[in-house]
This record gives sequence, structure tokens and C-alpha cells, in this order.
Amino acid sequence: MSYEPPTPPAELPTDIVDTLNEYSPDQLRHIARYAEELGEHKAREARLNEESDDEKVEERLDDLPEDVPAKATITIKKINDNRYYYWQWREGEKVTSKYKGPVNSDE
Repeated sequence: MSYEPPTPPAELPTDIVDTLNEYSPDQLRHIARYAEELGEHKAREARLNEESDDEKVEERLDDLPEDVPAKATITIKKINDNRYYYWQWREGEKVTSKYKGPVNSDE
């Protein structure tokens, strides 16, 4: 092991490098564990979002309401053993839903 301090990655902002240099070895190990777990969590969230987007019903109907954006998709939600159609779309980090109607039992 070298006696020289490690070179920080170029992608790491200078203020973070300066802050990290002030911490003790124990604190840095805790930060490293947390950063690794946080990175895994965010990657898993991104994968789940992609999977749930793939599971959405991709049907587009001509009766799109005026207050529902064109990028909306139709999903089916089960509530109290009944199935309902909802328009769903993403607004930034938030998923917005608007009730469309019940799913016909003959579908």
C-alpha cells in the first residue's frame, strides 16, 4: 500500500473531496458502506421503474380526456375485488392517475 493519499475520481466534486478529507478512517468506512448501499438501492429502484413501465397496458384509446397528457397509458387496478381502468402518467418523480372506468367482466 502506498504512503501517498489516493487520487480522487475526476467525476467527484471538489467540495465532497474536501469534506471527505476531514473525516476519520471509521467515518469514511461508514460512508463507503452507505454509499455502496445507496447506489444499489437507486439502481434497484430504476430497474423496478423500468419493469413496472413495461407491465403497463399499452393500449391507446381515442377517448383521451383533455386533462390527460398524450403520454399517458392505461393501467388496471384491483380494488375490493373489482377492476378499474386508470390513465397513468409521470410528472417528474410523481406518477399521476385519473379514473377512466370499470373493467367489463366480459373482457
